[in-house]
Amino acid sequence: MKDNIWCLEDVNLYHILCPHKLKDFAENHFQNFKNGDFIYFPGDTSKRVFMISKGKVKIVSYNEKGDELVKAILGKGEIFGEKVILGANERADYAMACTEPTLLCPMDLPTMYKLMRDNEKFGLSIYKLIGLRLKKMERRFESLLFHDVRTRLCEFIKDLADENGKKRAGLICISHFYTQKDFADLIGTKRETVTRLFNELKQEGIINYSRKEIQILCYDKL
Repeated sequence: MKDNIWCLEDVNLYHILCPHKLKDFAENHFQNFKNGDFIYFPGDTSKRVFMISKGKVKIVSYNEKGDELVKAILGKGEIFGEKVILGANERADYAMACTEPTLLCPMDLPTMYKLMRDNEKFGLSIYKLIGLRLKKMERRFESLLFHDVRTRLCEFIKDLADENGKKRAGLICISHFYTQKDFADLIGTKRETVTRLFNELKQEGIINYSRKEIQILCYDKL
């Protein structure tokens, strides 16, 4: 298993990014969204970064036929809309709440830049996060183009292990918030196919799977 590529070097995103932790912000700065609500659309002006305080957010795009491409499904403590930090003036994707309620902590650019200036380690970690997220997206697109569904699922599980896996009693244990539909959306298939593949991997003694945890019994066979 690789090192945790999303590790922000002991920087706690929730405590640093969320403005209600700062004395200059009021408690009512949160934004509440219902399942299916759009947070922003392509072409919207980019002014803020968002952190998820509760719920899940889906980042998607659509082709000319209306087919949905799910680029990411993010949970509590994760940020999105981060390309504005690099100077993007407009949103390129749709961001949609996919649980109810979804509670977001918006961060305007001046405040974000101030936090990055005041905490050099944090600032470097944010740029690292952006770069690694782009690299991960490139790998996912390549996988969608060139790999079969089982390989895509196995690669996604390995990515989760590399990002969040913890070794316990000889196993790699991954806490997660994904439904089987989430897995299906992220690897470009149907929920029924994901269910079948998880059952196959379990029967072959490669993983154990539950709603909140995946245990990898044999990483090399994924």
